[in-house]
Amino acid sequence: MVDGVRAYRLIAGMWIRSTMTYRLSFALTTLGNFLATVLDFVTIMLMFGHVDALGGYSLPEIALLYGMAATAFGLADLVMGSMDRIGKRVRDGTLDTLLVRPVPVLVQVAADRFALRRVGRITQGLLILGYALVVLDIDWTPLKVLLVPLAVLSGGAIFGAVYVGGSALQFFALDAAEVQSSFTYGGQTLLQYPPSVFARELVRGVTFVVPLAFVSWLPALYVLGRAYPVALPPWAAFLPPVVAAGCWLVAGLAWRTGLRAYRSTGS
Repeated sequence: MVDGVRAYRLIAGMWIRSTMTYRLSFALTTLGNFLATVLDFVTIMLMFGHVDALGGYSLPEIALLYGMAATAFGLADLVMGSMDRIGKRVRDGTLDTLLVRPVPVLVQVAADRFALRRVGRITQGLLILGYALVVLDIDWTPLKVLLVPLAVLSGGAIFGAVYVGGSALQFFALDAAEVQSSFTYGGQTLLQYPPSVFARELVRGVTFVVPLAFVSWLPALYVLGRAYPVALPPWAAFLPPVVAAGCWLVAGLAWRTGLRAYRSTGS
């Protein structure tokens, strides 16, 4: 584990130094990344120009959901966002070059083309989260104060596990990158809105099957003092770290299975 983290840091550092060679380009792409994600929340604000509540939630309450989900996803996208390129490597055989290096393949794939510009997404999420925490009238307790950063970090780990699990699928279905994106980018979009606007079957699915609800819905509703639409005890809001560990266990097994099944291109 320690060697893997060190290798990731060295590879990512190499790409950061390469990026900083063109500082103006980096600044502009980071700003563009920030502005592109801002438009997502602008869309929600435009909705509230015509309604007072969405699914029974006010704009600041949805901002809390949005901020937690966007920040968590931004962290995962920064660290693991390059995983969606694994299908291309499998198709063209360039994965072979990673197999002969004395560094875990997962680390090499995740750190490949590390894009520091993705901090723009994290910045946007943190700003909206900060706005929500300032505007909302929350009855704060020590547990609620602890839960917000705990949920954001655990949510990033959950999304990271989804990245790895989706990448493992690409060993068997080479054009499955869009399937992976439907759970990563699509999952983040889903979590931006309150669970009350979705069918109960979908809410159950993202709670018990692909547990994205633990990224923001469950902890945010606990902080807001709202009941979750699926019958769960209140302490379930504190399970994101446990869920993240379970997701990584499943994703790790899936990755090892996919990597062992890899047979190169034969060329």
